[in-house]
Amino acid sequence: MTNRRSWLTSSPVSAVVLPIVGLLAVMGLWWGATVVFAIEPFLLPSPWAVLQKFFEQPGQLLSETGTSLLETIEGFLLAIVIGVPIALVIVRSVILERLVYPLLLMVNAIPKVAVAPLLVIWMGFGQWPKVVMVLLLCFFPIVISTAEGMKSTPTELVELMRSLKASRAQEFFKLRLRYAMPQIFTGFKVAISLAVIGSVISEFVGATKGLGYVIQQSGASADTTLAFAAIMLLSVMSVVLFYGLALLEHLLLPWAQEKR
Repeated sequence: MTNRRSWLTSSPVSAVVLPIVGLLAVMGLWWGATVVFAIEPFLLPSPWAVLQKFFEQPGQLLSETGTSLLETIEGFLLAIVIGVPIALVIVRSVILERLVYPLLLMVNAIPKVAVAPLLVIWMGFGQWPKVVMVLLLCFFPIVISTAEGMKSTPTELVELMRSLKASRAQEFFKLRLRYAMPQIFTGFKVAISLAVIGSVISEFVGATKGLGYVIQQSGASADTTLAFAAIMLLSVMSVVLFYGLALLEHLLLPWAQEKR
């Protein structure tokens, strides 16, 4: 029993197999529900019907996936480029922290669905409103995780570095940034899931491409199966992006993994 627990929690193979088992279990429950309760396909299509729909038009769906993926990555990277420096500035100044934090909370509390039409009015029907919507959803978790990570550095280590006459740059890169990186990556992983949601929200308004647009058009034509195919592609995209970040974290911060 002990060995089985150890294999399930420590083996790299189990890290791949267990998610697949969980996915197959959910698919089985989904399929079973459609059969047992005789649910009409236009209400809830079976997993097999969704898969068939994808293979009916794989080129178009993959093209729309590429559009949503590009918007997601662009907005996410822009949130990192803007959010991380702002978090570093906030950490360095208590006055700025007290000045900016309430504003960040206010911006984060605004329903992003309400902002989407405004972005179209301000920026037009191009790609920028979508990228900015992703940025708005990713910005807050990245700023908060980076700022909190920077503050988590043990005080005694900071004092030790200063007693050794370390420069501010050495203190930042060799101590504070090292301690903050695991928490920063946690913020990145939260943000990347929100980024996918942001791209879909933005594509509901004034878009002619992307999986969000496909879902909206499917609803208008009552093509539930196509909507589910688009939703499944969004789910796969979200999982791939999340585990891509997790892999990057594992490669860049092996010492953080060893502490677990």
